[in-house]
Amino acid sequence: MTQQAVQSAGRQRLSAARIFDGSGWHEDAVLTIEGGRVVSIDNADRSAQQADVDEVPPGSMIVPGFVDLQVNGGGGVLFNNAPHVEGIEAICLAHRTFGTTALLPTLITDMPQVTERALEAGIAAARCRTRGFAGLHLEGPHLSVARKGTHSPALIRPMTAQDLSCLVAAARDLPRLVVTLAPENATPEQVHDLAQAGVIVSLGHSDAGLETIRDYVAAGASMVTHLFNAMSPLRHRDPGLVGAALGLGELSCGLIADGHHVDPLAIRIALDAKRGPGSVFLVTDAMSSIGSSETSFQLNGREVFRREGRLTLADGTLAGADIDMMSCVRFMRDVIGLDLGSALKLATANPVSACALEGHGSLQPGARADFLVISPDLDIRASVIGGQWQDLEGCDA
Repeated sequence: MTQQAVQSAGRQRLSAARIFDGSGWHEDAVLTIEGGRVVSIDNADRSAQQADVDEVPPGSMIVPGFVDLQVNGGGGVLFNNAPHVEGIEAICLAHRTFGTTALLPTLITDMPQVTERALEAGIAAARCRTRGFAGLHLEGPHLSVARKGTHSPALIRPMTAQDLSCLVAAARDLPRLVVTLAPENATPEQVHDLAQAGVIVSLGHSDAGLETIRDYVAAGASMVTHLFNAMSPLRHRDPGLVGAALGLGELSCGLIADGHHVDPLAIRIALDAKRGPGSVFLVTDAMSSIGSSETSFQLNGREVFRREGRLTLADGTLAGADIDMMSCVRFMRDVIGLDLGSALKLATANPVSACALEGHGSLQPGARADFLVISPDLDIRASVIGGQWQDLEGCDA
C-alpha cells in the first residue's frame, strides 16, 4: 500500500487477491471506499493500467472488521474499574490491534453507582464518537445466584422499577444497549418494556427451564449470553437455556471459542444444531489482560489470576477470557474445521444481525469502511475504521 492510500481521506481503491464481504468471497477484486463508506467491490482488470488502485501486500486478504458484543476490558483496563470515557477508549484501542473495529464495552455485575457511571460514560463516548465504540453491554446485576459464575453474589439483585427506568432512558442515548438478565431476577413485563425501548435483552446466568424461557422470548428477549456457560444445561426432559438457545429460532447466542469455556465437540454440535433465523456468533468475553502483560487484576475486590490462557478466581472459577477475536476466528478455522469464510462470518455478519448494528460487519455498498488487511496465516497487517487507517507496525490511534 502506498502512503498516499493510507493517508487519503477521499476516495480509495484497493486491490487484493481475495476480499470477503461478510457473506462471500470476491477473487481478484478491487474495494472502493469514499467518505468512510464502502462504494463497491469490483473485478480487477489486470490487463489495464490502474494508476488509482493500490495493492495490498501480496497474498493479503481484505475482510470486514470484527464486531464483539461482550468485551469486559483490554490493554490493562477493566471497564468495571474504569467506567469512564478514557477507559472505553483504551479498551477499544487495545482490541483494534486484534481486528475488532466495533465493540460493546461490558460491565460485569457491580454496585448501582458503578452501573450509573458506566451508562454515563457510554453516552459520553457516543457523543464524542469514540472510534470502535458501538454501545454498551450490562451483564447483570439481575442474574441468578445459582448460576452466578464469577459474578459476586452479594451484588446480584432483582430488577426494580428504578432500574428499568434508568435502562430505558439510557437506551435513547446509546447506539446500542445489551442487557444480560435471568428470569429469576426480572419479570416478562420488564423484558417487554426493555425490548420496546430498543434494548437487546440477552438471557444468561440462569437456571430457568424451557417453558419459562419461552415466556421471556415471547416478551422480547432475543439473545443468549456465552452459550453453555452459567446456564441450565440440555436435558432430555427439560432442554433448559442451552436447548432454548439452539432450538428457538428467535434467539441468537454468543460463544467463547478459546478452548477453555466450551469443548470443541460441543461447539461443532451447537453449530450443526442451531435453528434460524437466529445464529451463533463469537464473543471474546475478554478481560483487561488482552493487549497487556498483567498476570492478575482485581474484580469486585477479588483477584483474578492469568495462567496458561485461562483467567480464574482463586477457587478455579473461570473469570472471563484471555483471548482476542482474531484468535477466536483462528480457533474456529484450525480446531473446529470451518472454512475461513464461515469462521469470519461468526465474527462479522452474525453479531451484527444479532444486535441490529446495521452498517458494521460487512463490505456491502453503503456499509462503514471498517475492514482489515490480513495475511493467509491470519496475521493482521492493517486495521481501518471509517476509512481511517491504522498500520499495525506503527499504530496511529
